[in-house]
Amino acid sequence: MLRNPVQEARAEAIGARLRCLVCQNESIEDSGADLARDLRHVVRMQVAAGDSDAQVMAWMVRRYGDFIRLQPRLSALTLLLWAMPMLAIATGLLAAWLGLRRRPLPPAPLAPEERARLAELMR
Repeated sequence: MLRNPVQEARAEAIGARLRCLVCQNESIEDSGADLARDLRHVVRMQVAAGDSDAQVMAWMVRRYGDFIRLQPRLSALTLLLWAMPMLAIATGLLAAWLGLRRRPLPPAPLAPEERARLAELMR
């Protein structure tokens, strides 16, 4: 813990936004994993050194990738990821609608030779 309560509060707020890479569904502040403890220590060192919240987050993302964020940044890729279920449902509904719209054509009438052959086979 940092001696300065303002810095400690900042460090806790930053840690609450970082994912524990071991637990994956907990922040480093909530996790009891050794890696989370080490990451909390790094965050507190950077805050004590005077780094801004953005600088600490940027360092963590550079080191561990975007996965370390509990709330990933909004980008075209994340929008596509969130839109995929709706796109899949819309595609399925469109395919079903197009499939139901197509009615099979009635068979063409038999030619006279085919009628004669059919009559011959039915005797």
